[in-house]
Amino acid sequence: MAFENLADKLSGVFKKLRSKGRLSESDVKEAMREIRMALLEADVNFKVAKDFVAKVSEKAVGAEILDSLSPAQQVIKIVNEELVSLMGGTQNRIRMANNPPTVIMFVGLQGAGKTTNCAKLAGYFKKRESRRPLLCACDVYRPAAIEQLKVVGAQLDIPVFEQGQGDPVEIAKAAYDHAKLHGNDVLIIDTAGRLHIDEQLMDELKSIKANVKPHEIMLVVDGMTGQDAVNAASAFNDALGIDSVLISKLDGDARGGAALSIRAVTGKPIKFCGVGEKLDQIEPFYPDRMASRILGMGDVLTFIEKAQQNFDEKKAVDMEARLRKGKLNLNDYYDQLVQMKSMGSMDEIMGMIPGMNAQALKGAKVDEKALAKVEAIILSMTPKERENPDLLNFSRKKRIAAGCGQRVEDVNRLLKQLDMTQKMMKQFTGVAKRQGKRKGGFKLPF
Repeated sequence: MAFENLADKLSGVFKKLRSKGRLSESDVKEAMREIRMALLEADVNFKVAKDFVAKVSEKAVGAEILDSLSPAQQVIKIVNEELVSLMGGTQNRIRMANNPPTVIMFVGLQGAGKTTNCAKLAGYFKKRESRRPLLCACDVYRPAAIEQLKVVGAQLDIPVFEQGQGDPVEIAKAAYDHAKLHGNDVLIIDTAGRLHIDEQLMDELKSIKANVKPHEIMLVVDGMTGQDAVNAASAFNDALGIDSVLISKLDGDARGGAALSIRAVTGKPIKFCGVGEKLDQIEPFYPDRMASRILGMGDVLTFIEKAQQNFDEKKAVDMEARLRKGKLNLNDYYDQLVQMKSMGSMDEIMGMIPGMNAQALKGAKVDEKALAKVEAIILSMTPKERENPDLLNFSRKKRIAAGCGQRVEDVNRLLKQLDMTQKMMKQFTGVAKRQGKRKGGFKLPF
């Protein structure tokens, strides 16, 4: 999880502050020294860490302590505000062109994840904003780059424009004309990368920029490379003039220093971040939400958005009707399991809940293998058995257990869980009905 180490260290610093009734200037200085070390260990740029601590110190020492906050809470509030400011203050959106298509040119070093994230962003626009994106293959040098873009494009049902190993500038111009002719309102251009920044690479990118005039030049940096990502961002910005940054593999780095340094060093906003390997695992970058995660305050808004994206409203209504009648079955159980899994790992989901920071989760790992076991048991049943669990006698349970490689006891445990859920919901419905009679109607809060 990104920022896990930094979150742990800051949690320790704040715990010390909370243990003190009043804070002296020396207490604040000691805390700032520890915060500075935590930032450096998280691979935050040295100058950025130094400036951050200086700003927090100035505000913390000279701040008037609010009546509603303890001194420690005031310091945490200041750290939160400065973290948000450091990462850009507010979320920055991609500005769409008045006359489509909006052209987004992806640039970056080889291995940063440009091709995959081109597809991820196209999928985001298609699913979340109901747009008609077109992908353009302009990386004509890397072996199989064009084929890779076609594969990921096909998985998301997004068209890919390619003309083989031709001139990247001419391919980009032809893709623009194709998008305009076929009603594609977003054109995302996948350009070539190198293992290092060189003059030949920059000249080609400058030529594409001059001929196609992209509305957005988005730099993709690998979040796991730390300061190298910041250095690459500075070099691309100086040579080409980027508009925004997409940080890939943010889920794979427990430090996360690149995300805290790039905005301060380049002045360019981080607009998106890759948070997993799957093609739907891309999120807009919200500085305030990221700061909340770092400080262990959770991220309720992202949690709600994930739930809205992944939960089927019609199924939820149907389930509510069955719950009213006390007729929950294993199909319902399975549907909820699948929808929860589609939101991401359970640890990631729990990390979005206020108070459930990385430190709190240590030693309390969610057993996702147990969830997979439940899924396997349900899928080993016939549709009729899932619909009516009362049919499950010992012979059927034995067959189901053998079919999924589990024990009969595991099948019984699942059925017991379902039965307990049934009873709990019946009690809840009964209370709601009684209250409804007094108040003139009731509604289950689902």
